[in-house]
Amino acid sequence: MELIGSGFLARHLRPLSGAHPGVTVLAAGVPRHPLPDSAHERERRLVEDTVERCLADGRQLVFFSTVSMYGAPGCRGLEDEPVAPLLPYGQHKLDLETLVRDSGVHHLILRLGYVLGPGEPEYRLLSVLVRRLRAGQVAVQEGARRDLLHVDDFVGLFDRILRTGADNETVNVASGDCAAVTDILDHMELRLGTRAERLAAGHTVSHCPSVAKLHRLVPEAALRGFGPGYFRSAIDRYLAAQPNPAALQAGPTP
Repeated sequence: MELIGSGFLARHLRPLSGAHPGVTVLAAGVPRHPLPDSAHERERRLVEDTVERCLADGRQLVFFSTVSMYGAPGCRGLEDEPVAPLLPYGQHKLDLETLVRDSGVHHLILRLGYVLGPGEPEYRLLSVLVRRLRAGQVAVQEGARRDLLHVDDFVGLFDRILRTGADNETVNVASGDCAAVTDILDHMELRLGTRAERLAAGHTVSHCPSVAKLHRLVPEAALRGFGPGYFRSAIDRYLAAQPNPAALQAGPTP
């Protein structure tokens, strides 16, 4: 497969470069919010250029979107229902999804949960939480929930989805274990052996995706140890891969 990008996801997907001929994976673009409109426009031009090349060469385009477009009242996190993103980043990705679909290119749109693992950028959620917990103070938004997926599991699911031959589909790629951020913090404090003051930071929406379609496409995904409590093992694996894992508190995961 052709892999466009050099960031966190692209590095972990590189071992699959010899697989999936005829597929172009766009693993580059706007990785977070908030960012200026100019960054969004650069990604839009990149998507347009990639779509044009894929159409010319008869290739399938894999576009990485986000579950951040979920969270509006009544939203069930389903791929084939209308969504109304409450955050600019979610709306930006939804607009790019529309661009891809309307172009007529063969495509696979993967809406990703929060993928974590070795080498993730320092601005990502887990990296930020580790720093703030160790500093002794962390802001928490009421209602915040996140679906964590370890990058090794993401790569496995990505490979299996492409092997199904799915085309012109939108699929949530997530664990299905959408955990409260307060529970995530509780477990991280346990593993780091620290306690931090929690500051109320208003209310936010929960970005919880459905994994029903993923499980229909890849039935073995339901048997990989995902489910209630998965987020704890994902965090453990993330922390164990940090430069100083010996600093973690010993003890079994509850």
